[in-house]
Amino acid sequence: MRNLIDILDFSKEEIDSLIDVATDIISNPEKYSEVCHGKILGTLFFEPSTRTRLSFTSAMMSLGGNVLGFSNVSSSSVAKGETVADTVRMASAYSDIIAMRHPKEGAPIVASRVSSVPIINAGDGGHFHPTQTLTDLITIKRKLGRLDNLTVGICGDLKYGRTVHSLIAAMARYEGIKFVLISPDELKLPDYVKEEFLSDKSSYKEVHDLDSNMSELDILYMTRIQAERFGSADEYERLKDSYILTKEKLKDAKPTLSIMHPLPRVTEIDVEVDDDPRAHYFDQAANGRYIRMALILKLLAERQAPSKRARGEENPSLVCRNPHCITSTERGIKKLFSGNCCIYCDQTAVEK
Repeated sequence: MRNLIDILDFSKEEIDSLIDVATDIISNPEKYSEVCHGKILGTLFFEPSTRTRLSFTSAMMSLGGNVLGFSNVSSSSVAKGETVADTVRMASAYSDIIAMRHPKEGAPIVASRVSSVPIINAGDGGHFHPTQTLTDLITIKRKLGRLDNLTVGICGDLKYGRTVHSLIAAMARYEGIKFVLISPDELKLPDYVKEEFLSDKSSYKEVHDLDSNMSELDILYMTRIQAERFGSADEYERLKDSYILTKEKLKDAKPTLSIMHPLPRVTEIDVEVDDDPRAHYFDQAANGRYIRMALILKLLAERQAPSKRARGEENPSLVCRNPHCITSTERGIKKLFSGNCCIYCDQTAVEK
């Protein structure tokens, strides 16, 4: 069964096709208004969400389908101690497709192994957020006309930012992409992301300063410093205002720059930037509805297609020490590895 767990589950050609379908939906919404009549989307949001959850709901309703689910674990049996696997088994009996968000990395993989319907990862901890990446890519294509030969500045929380990890994984497959990674040392891009997607060291540079690198950027992707990803409140308070984009900082930027943000923002983009014609983050949020409509159509059409995801193998000599991994809390699941890498969170495992 086809699922979307991370953006690499789709080829570059499939992503381009999704963007084409979403663009057609924008131009011809009436053509798609009843194509999911009688279908049900289950939304299992174990973690707070506004844009992602509402855009999935809007997407399914715009296709003529229905939606059921929860947006607060306190109103579900999860509050009673039910496992992810059992929750998904139940929900897949009532739905035709499921969109799921969870604070633990790898939870959607657990879901995909027990579900009888396609699973869409709507964000798993600090790991991946592939549907946000699809939203980012359609926005870039519509604003700049291409997905290749671009210099992409990504600023803020590159360590815990799942939207960042997915965007890099996707855009690294296009020709002529250069990344400028802007963060404090404490929030640098994890090594496993660099090793997997940025093995060519000429394709990126890591810097601390936003201002001096502004003039070379085609895209500036701002991110929030996420309090919920920090184990220490003191560390969050020290780093939360590391980068704030103002109109003054845009004085040397290209007139064609695209300013993006996965939202929600806190202080990292001053509200005065909202009126700049290069500010595309609210258009970006709106595009999320259409690309998720295209995604729902694709996965429902390919429901019987075999999964392309590697299964992993049990290795009793290894253990995942990542406290954010689903294996740290989920009962009754197999601990699986690809080589010495945990298949759930992509972190390097250690010997017991």
